[in-house]
Amino acid sequence: MKNRELVLENTIQRCKERGIILPTYKQMRNPELIPDKIKEELKQIGLWDMNSLNLFRLTWKNEPTKFGGGFGKVNYLELPTELTGVKAKIIVLVGKFFPTGAHKVGATFGPLVEKLIDGRFDPTTQKALWPSTGNYCRGGAYDSYLLGCESIAVLPEGMSEERFEWLRKVGTEIFATPGTESNVKEIYDKVKQLKAERGDAIVNMNQFEEIGNPLWHYAVTGPAMEEVFQSIKTDTSRFSGVFLTQGSAGTLGSTDYLRELHPSFKVCAGEALQCPTLLYNGYGEHRIEGIGDKHVPWIHNIKNMDMVAGIDDNANIGIMRLFNEPAGKEFLVKEMGVNQELVDQLELMGISSIANMMGAIKMAKYYEMTADDVLFTVATDSMEMYQSRLKEEREKHGAFTNRDAAVSFEADLMGINIDYMIEMNYYEKKRMHNLKYFTWIEQQGKTVEELNAQWYDDNYWKNHYAKADEWDEKINEFNERTGVLKRYL
Repeated sequence: MKNRELVLENTIQRCKERGIILPTYKQMRNPELIPDKIKEELKQIGLWDMNSLNLFRLTWKNEPTKFGGGFGKVNYLELPTELTGVKAKIIVLVGKFFPTGAHKVGATFGPLVEKLIDGRFDPTTQKALWPSTGNYCRGGAYDSYLLGCESIAVLPEGMSEERFEWLRKVGTEIFATPGTESNVKEIYDKVKQLKAERGDAIVNMNQFEEIGNPLWHYAVTGPAMEEVFQSIKTDTSRFSGVFLTQGSAGTLGSTDYLRELHPSFKVCAGEALQCPTLLYNGYGEHRIEGIGDKHVPWIHNIKNMDMVAGIDDNANIGIMRLFNEPAGKEFLVKEMGVNQELVDQLELMGISSIANMMGAIKMAKYYEMTADDVLFTVATDSMEMYQSRLKEEREKHGAFTNRDAAVSFEADLMGINIDYMIEMNYYEKKRMHNLKYFTWIEQQGKTVEELNAQWYDDNYWKNHYAKADEWDEKINEFNERTGVLKRYL
């Protein structure tokens, strides 16, 4: 193992040479804290450009434009009753306006930057290894490039072609593993093989175990949801809940932040009905890209959950077509009275984002929520990443007609109900938590002591999330040592 200070010196030198500045969590949460000169330079930089100043765009508050945007309020959609069939307000934070078009580029910041500024990763000699089911490795590859690091992506071969195309463009070394979305173990097996072959030449940034993943959401996404709630609430409004598909459980870190502000709100974790791991200790294949299955992520704080819901991927794909095919859009506007402007924005929700919307509707129906209830979820990415999936559906099933739209609207969208849901008691939570043992203790080398601490130590998660301020201090110290920030002050 290399001396950490020597590694850190290599990193500092790399950042000096490439003019790299690290943003703090506070700046990603509140971009108004970013130096004005950096904001001015960003006016000449595209949202997806491979420019290190785009690290300051790891925020929910980017101006929704492809080039030269500044910062404003949180990007979100409010879905009306005409579309959801429920009275509750459903708010969807929009991830398309992050660099790479997905919020995972934020979630990869913590795991990478923590290792860089702690001397645990040498960008001059080592590669960042990003095991993922899709967007996380894209975000990791992007952040790695901006930070002067080479990267490796490991993801299932069955993921959308758009993901692979983008990874090739940024020069990432790619390993496609057998299977599709729910074949996470095959990813782990490949990672183990690469580690055995290359040793210290690679550093694993596993999204399912790196606490920096949910820490980013605790520090940035949770406050973004709260900010939107404060801006739209009335005297009778309630922050009633959050629905998020499990995936790596990173975004669920936001709910630990929100629990401190709204102790009685409900948190529901979702998964594909076709792979009901949390629901029934089950397994299977599914088409909801963006969520992983057949295991419980190490970083998932199961104790903070209130519900689990299964989302049918057949209905999910049906809604994808309803929201994105011309006949579907026309049906929503002309026959269901949905606002044209909103219909034009439905493309902001990709496949897993639609699953998040479906889960929020299930929650609203389960708890019989009213117009005073406000539910939050996120659109991780947009349909920009899934045009190949639309094409596949057209080839399989033909053109999407007005009749198809009517059927999908009634069956897939209005037909969402409260089946396949568990309102969790203490022992339901413990059952799901115990599933971590088989992946993380038996296969991945974690300890039983830490597994028990996650369950029995009330301060385990609090202590991890409290480190956001400590990391900000270290980031400031790092920027001081590189001296690059001084140019912008």
